[in-house]
This record gives sequence, structure tokens and C-alpha cells, in this order.
Amino acid sequence: MATTPGILAADLELLRQYDTPTICNVIELFEVRPNHTGYMDQRIKACFPKIRPMVGYATTATYRAAAPPTKGSVYRSLAQQLETFADLPGPAITVYQDLDEPSVAATFGDVMCTSFKAFGAAGLITSGGGRDLDQVEALDFPCFVGSINPSHGYCHMPSIGDPVSVGGLMVYQGDLLHGDLNGVTSIPIEIASEVAHITAEFINAEKVVLDYVSQTPNPTVKGYLEAFDQLREITGSIRQRVQQGKVAKIAREVLARFEEQMGAGL
Repeated sequence: MATTPGILAADLELLRQYDTPTICNVIELFEVRPNHTGYMDQRIKACFPKIRPMVGYATTATYRAAAPPTKGSVYRSLAQQLETFADLPGPAITVYQDLDEPSVAATFGDVMCTSFKAFGAAGLITSGGGRDLDQVEALDFPCFVGSINPSHGYCHMPSIGDPVSVGGLMVYQGDLLHGDLNGVTSIPIEIASEVAHITAEFINAEKVVLDYVSQTPNPTVKGYLEAFDQLREITGSIRQRVQQGKVAKIAREVLARFEEQMGAGL
């Protein structure tokens, strides 16, 4: 039974229809966090850029491969992580912080990814390496990595379920994540359904500028600026609407939580 708050499955599927940069743009309208935070940096890259966007809830773990584990085995750890899927309100995204600096081996291969997909996972993210890329791509299973490596080394998971730092982003068990060929972002759960439902409106606003430059036979700078003025007016209206009433209260709560985490040095 899920113990982590989530959103409706229909809203999750709606988020999957959009690319990650657009999701980032819409999150900015809520002003719940600084615009330069909340997403993984350039160290984390999509293995399979043509796979559709990944959306799901994080289940976290740390990873080491430079020395043998003092106890347990990677397969027992995999089983323990699979058990955490039941605590999530929707599809899991397994998220690993590779503790070896630099990374010395692959975090995942085809056995791990095939197992995770069979249990309903939506994808995998690691600050370490990946391997068996041909086989994993055939699974249609999104993966994001910091490197590529042919060996698994002494692979093991020192911890499962603790906060991890991947690509400069702190990821907590149950965080809602969205990723595609452009990278990975977190979506504050308090605004996730709102983000899902206003993204189409934001895309239509951007079309004002895109349509002007692509469909006007002889575009002018004046016309271009006027199109941008329309875009700003529409997005300004959306921004004002989402910050009113209950949504404004939620945004303040998310911002307060972010400031608390920053103050605690997390």
C-alpha cells in the first residue's frame, strides 16, 4: 500500500505527454523555487534520447563498486529496493548516487533493468555508469547516466531509501521526477496536477511567437516584439491565476520547505 502522496494516474500520464524543458518552464510560473534549482545538471544524460518522456516517483539508493561489500549481495539489495515500490503511489524511478569518485563501474545492466521494468518501474537514473545499452534500449526503458562502463565491478548498495545527490539535485524517496533527452527535473508534488493541466495552455502561448516567425512571409522586428508581448501577457495571466487562492498557499508551503532544506544544508 502506497505511503507516499501522489497524483492521479491520469495526471501522471498527462505530464508524460510533454517535454521536460516545457515542464520546467511551467513550474517557474508557480514561483515555488529559484529558477536555477530543481533539476539535474549537465553531468546526467539520457542514454536513449528517442524514448518518450519518463515520469514516476523516486526510490533512492547509494552505490559502490570499487571494493567488495562487507555484507549482503547486490541481488538481495535489488529485492529490497523492489519492495519499496509498494510504498510509492505510482511507477518507480530508481535513483542512484554513485559514491565512488570517479565512478569505476556500471550501476545497471540488462538484468537489473529487465527486472525493474517487470515490476512496473518507469526508468532509472544514476550518477554512475551504465552498460548493456543495446539490450536495455530494446526494453524501451529510459535510463540516465553520468558515464558508460562495460563492467559491474564489486557492485553493491550501501543504503536504500536515503536522500541522494545526483547531478546536483537532492532526491528524496517518493519525489516526482520527469525526464527526457534534455535531462531530468523534479516536480513539487503539491503543484504537480496543476502543472499537468496548464502545460497545454503554456504551449499555446509560446505558439504565438513560433507561429509568427514560421508563418509570416516577411517578419519584422516590430512584429516579433509584438508577438513576444502577447506571449508575456498570456503567461502573466497564467502566473497570476496559479498564484491565487489555494494554489498560492501550496506554493508558499513548497517554498518554505525548500528554504528549510537549504538552511539545513541538505
